[in-house]
Amino acid sequence: MSDIALRLAGVTKTYNAGKPNEVAVLRGIELDLRAGEAVALVAPSGAGKSTLLHIAGLLDTADGGVVEIGGRDMSGAGDAARTAVRRRDVGFVYQFHHLLPEFTAAENIVLPQLANGVARGAAKARAAELLDSVGVGARAGHRPAALSGGEQQRVAFCRALANRPRVLLADEPTGNLDPATSERVFEALMALVRNEGLAALVATHNPDLAARMDRVLRMENGQLAG
Repeated sequence: MSDIALRLAGVTKTYNAGKPNEVAVLRGIELDLRAGEAVALVAPSGAGKSTLLHIAGLLDTADGGVVEIGGRDMSGAGDAARTAVRRRDVGFVYQFHHLLPEFTAAENIVLPQLANGVARGAAKARAAELLDSVGVGARAGHRPAALSGGEQQRVAFCRALANRPRVLLADEPTGNLDPATSERVFEALMALVRNEGLAALVATHNPDLAARMDRVLRMENGQLAG
């Protein structure tokens, strides 16, 4: 069985196609992302990295090309199939944590598991395991407002991994944090990638963090260059 968790082949995306103001954002994207590796995606603002992440995570559809997750071609899949694969196999983390404010850190990790049919006891155990692994186990009973920015983002990583996805897609996950906190969050991310066998694609403007990942891909003119 291939260790390629995410494959993009010839992926294209154009906005306002056929109109005078059309914009070709993705021009034949090629990417193989393997289990256990963290790949940095570096691009200037407006270059299309968020579009790429949304297509890779089945939140948006490409105009052309192939999107495979776990060896399954999702290019022509319907909404129900895309939702099922996205819920099971893809985790998302954004610049802002988007935790549910009325629930504790642990509950924010338990809820997506319950939605995926996991028994409550097993979901609680998984939440505790993840929180401990990123150093915030002692904060499990606190709501997001009582957590620091770095703690909130580490909880967001745990939530993204609650259902043991194949692929983690992160869009500027340290962009809203100070350097010291960014370092702690980055270390937590890399530990999760290694321990969980994740394939992680991380968009970042931080060249120091990018250089410490397994590969760096730069997005220019709608294409990727390694």
